Amino acid sequence: CNLNHFILSKTSEEAAMYDKKKLIAGNWKMNGSLASLNEIRVLKQLIKDVSCDVALCLPATLLTEAIRVVDKDKLIIGAQNCHYERSGTHTGEISAEMLHDLQVKLVILGHSERRVAHNESSAMIKKKAKTSNDYGLTTIICVGETEKEKLSKKTYKIITSQLTDSLPETATFKNTIIAYEPIWAIGT
Repeated sequence: CNLNHFILSKTSEEAAMYDKKKLIAGNWKMNGSLASLNEIRVLKQLIKDVSCDVALCLPATLLTEAIRVVDKDKLIIGAQNCHYERSGTHTGEISAEMLHDLQVKLVILGHSERRVAHNESSAMIKKKAKTSNDYGLTTIICVGETEKEKLSKKTYKIITSQLTDSLPETATFKNTIIAYEPIWAIGT
């Protein structure tokens, strides 16, 4: 999708000012252990000569150790979610401030699993993204249609709606990445 068409309200010239380096991001979902972080050491060797950025979005339990293992290398450690509140009585949640404090660089928001299984609306994603941006995190906002919506030729309508309703006023080409992730294409 052409982001200039949507809500970021930047001109083509403004967008061109930002480094448009490609990003490959992996999501471990609810998998992994401290022992599995050895894979990061291997990955660091594999990506040392690639010309794009590489990120791993890990469960919250692994973030601290993963950041220590990565140490200022080329591999970016990201989180899989954050709450829209800065703090409070939200048992089991993690805030953007906590992620920032851990030195996490990015966070995935609006993942299709969370939109569907946790009933996360685009309005909620927008609030989360604003808080994430406020703490200097790069926000990956996921958008995508179901197979039924695809077959009904509603892809453009769904994605336009998700983008319009999920992007906060603080979103820029520098702090926001849009990940097109059609639900019908995701494997378990």
